[in-house]
Amino acid sequence: MTAETMSTAHGPATAPGVVAPGLPAGRRRAPLGRLLRAEVRWIFRRPRTLVVLALLAALPVITGIAVDLTLGGGAPVDAGPVGAGPGASDGGPPIFVTMATSAFVLPLGSLMTLLMLMLPLTVAMASGDALAGEQSHGTLRGWLLAPVSRGRLLFVKAVGVLVVALVASGVVVASGLVTGLLLAGTDGLVSMSGTGLSITDVLWRLGVAVAWATLYLMAVGAVALAISASTEHPMVVVVGVLGGLIVSVVLLQISALDWLHPYLLPSSLASLVDLIRDPVSFDGLAEGAFRAGCYLVIGVSLAYARLTTRDG
Repeated sequence: MTAETMSTAHGPATAPGVVAPGLPAGRRRAPLGRLLRAEVRWIFRRPRTLVVLALLAALPVITGIAVDLTLGGGAPVDAGPVGAGPGASDGGPPIFVTMATSAFVLPLGSLMTLLMLMLPLTVAMASGDALAGEQSHGTLRGWLLAPVSRGRLLFVKAVGVLVVALVASGVVVASGLVTGLLLAGTDGLVSMSGTGLSITDVLWRLGVAVAWATLYLMAVGAVALAISASTEHPMVVVVGVLGGLIVSVVLLQISALDWLHPYLLPSSLASLVDLIRDPVSFDGLAEGAFRAGCYLVIGVSLAYARLTTRDG
């Protein structure tokens, strides 16, 4: 919405840093802290946000119980060749087989699995509601008349998406750790290399996993914000993000496109398994963090460019 459009449709527009008509002289712009609190409070008052978080908390529990019943009951598990399967270590069993005996593997295995689809879906929903949703309901103009510059508006919305990404990742890891401890006990704090770990070792590794997953999800959220700034339909954002991730995963399976794989965001997910090994290798995690950072910068830049130039 341009200043001219706002002036015509909703009264005189106020440029950033200029006192709006009728506002006290000290109120040049809405306080940033109040905007952030209002945004976070509004996000977690949405029923769908609470439902998705509850589902994320339940999935590691269901996974842990299912694996424990399957392997604990003596039923054979077709795990494939040794070292095969998602997240398998070289020369070791697949990650979901290891979950039955390691309380540490369950939270990280659940996080890796949910990062493929469910967690990006959660962030895409938040990003779609942030701009496209408010635009479709006509509430975005209230932000611009507060007065709030478009750069501050994007910052507030990005922080809201960041909080959703952090809380969602933390819920998955916390639920998985509690479930793993209840099923395997403290004796189950072992790495995929077979070495025992102290609770301190486990907690800092899980902290790194949550931070890395939050950065990964913010990269997804930045792309979603760029789409959200270009449409009035939140579902377009969700479909666009999930469609892009699915296509990326498919392309990762095509060996003829090896040259393209380093540029695809989901190629970083396998590096999380390094946190389960002993000693930990940070090479893959650092590469994945750099890749996610590039997506984050590009996505936010596109969102800002679109938000500041769109007419309406």
